[in-house]
Amino acid sequence: MKRAEPPLFDDLSLSAQTNFAELVEQAQAQMLDRSIVDLTGSFNKKEIKGIQYWYWQFRDLEGKLKQVYLGPVDERLSELIRLRSEGKAPGHDSLARLALACTSLGCMTVMPQHFKVIHRLAEHGFFNAGGVLIGTHAFIAMGNMLGVRWNGGWRTNDIDFAHAGKNVSLALPTNAEANVHDAITSLEMGLLPANSITTGQGATYLNSKSGDLRIDLLTVAGRNNAIYRHEPLNVNLQPLKFMEFSLEKTTQTAVISGENALVVNIPSPLRYALHKLVVMAEREEQFHTKIAKDAGQVAALVSYALERSPYALQEAAEDIMARGKGWRSRIAEGTKILATYHPSIAASLSSVLKLPAPKVAKQPIANADEPDEAPSGD
Repeated sequence: MKRAEPPLFDDLSLSAQTNFAELVEQAQAQMLDRSIVDLTGSFNKKEIKGIQYWYWQFRDLEGKLKQVYLGPVDERLSELIRLRSEGKAPGHDSLARLALACTSLGCMTVMPQHFKVIHRLAEHGFFNAGGVLIGTHAFIAMGNMLGVRWNGGWRTNDIDFAHAGKNVSLALPTNAEANVHDAITSLEMGLLPANSITTGQGATYLNSKSGDLRIDLLTVAGRNNAIYRHEPLNVNLQPLKFMEFSLEKTTQTAVISGENALVVNIPSPLRYALHKLVVMAEREEQFHTKIAKDAGQVAALVSYALERSPYALQEAAEDIMARGKGWRSRIAEGTKILATYHPSIAASLSSVLKLPAPKVAKQPIANADEPDEAPSGD
């Protein structure tokens, strides 16, 4: 008789979910006020890949038309924009009070040191320029957004960010700028760009002395997968194959640390999970720790979706499987790897993907909650 897999998430209490929803609304209201302060312009919508997004459109001192990204069109943000347009900006409750309440009620938080980095990039306009928080910190934020607390796969020393870069079809705002390099170096945390003998300055920032913090900046791969200098962000970006799937249909939520919180752009949870399957298939075998963590995050999100969002999972599965032979082969390989860690979830996911049930080839080889040791790939 097979032993049932332990639960991969627990539900947050109704109080925690209610406080988190209020926290996101208050954080969005503050983000909205900061984004448009002293800028004469108007709210506009823009459709990308079938999803509508809100922007604040204005002309700079040189008369050039620019846009600040505000977030995907949803009921909460649209109401905040309606009130702001009518001169009825909502009053702000104490964000610190709400953040502390969420923390005490069991919502997941990020380390203060990591929050400091995310917050500094937000201050320098990275998220308003279409930047996206990815990786484990996005996974943590997804849990709170979905009303659950993950039981594993959320410890990391890496902070991963992504931007569409040259991919115009994915780029959220037009001609937006943010000085990411200055944002990171201004933290005075010893973070410097890692250099390569062949390519020069890289797209990773490391603390060379302590080695306890790493920032990776990723983008969508094109014909040339060399590190790409994105001038509007004043930073290098590392192309990652198949990254576009995670950067389509992004959403918005809040990250919490102590009594602090801020709004970030993150991938759609199920698109993030399926992209992780592709990443697992691409990982080299020596990166066992990262494979284990990837598998844990995929399993947790798929387990949630199978129980509560089967239609959304089906929709994401149909999209990724329709993208060509290369995508399908990697998804199949990633599902086989998932089966070595979470066989029952892999079997259920294979059915959704219309793949043969994977066979378990070997036992797991690493703890999904060990710190990262290999180069980040989302």
